[in-house]
Amino acid sequence: MGIAALILWLLTAVGGFVLLGTWIAKGGTRQPGASHLPVPVLFGHFALAVAGLVVWIVYLALDNDALAWIAFALLIPVALLGFVMLLRWLPVYRARTQTAVTTNPEPAEKHFPLAVVGGHGVLAVTTVVLVLLTALGVGGN
Repeated sequence: MGIAALILWLLTAVGGFVLLGTWIAKGGTRQPGASHLPVPVLFGHFALAVAGLVVWIVYLALDNDALAWIAFALLIPVALLGFVMLLRWLPVYRARTQTAVTTNPEPAEKHFPLAVVGGHGVLAVTTVVLVLLTALGVGGN
């Protein structure tokens, strides 16, 4: 189950990279006032997810149960930050079908593909569950 969690974590990361790349390419860092996603939340989510992934890989290599729990503990704030970003992105997604003319710059997250956002979320939840089950010793490694 640990390897399955790793594979899903990597797939989740791919979706996250697509979203982060889109956000940066569409001006998220150049126009932070236009974005609904606070830069510290976005990069905190990314940094903690990467840290957790590294800990998970080390756990798989060393089979140290404490590392599995540390990786799971890192996933809790990652998930919370991700949920905060989802809640802040939803109004942007809903408003993107409206064609109102505005002088304000568009938020970069307006360009997020719905399928990538949904897939990233589903994979993330599944990863958290698999990491927890592995840490609990369910299903073996």
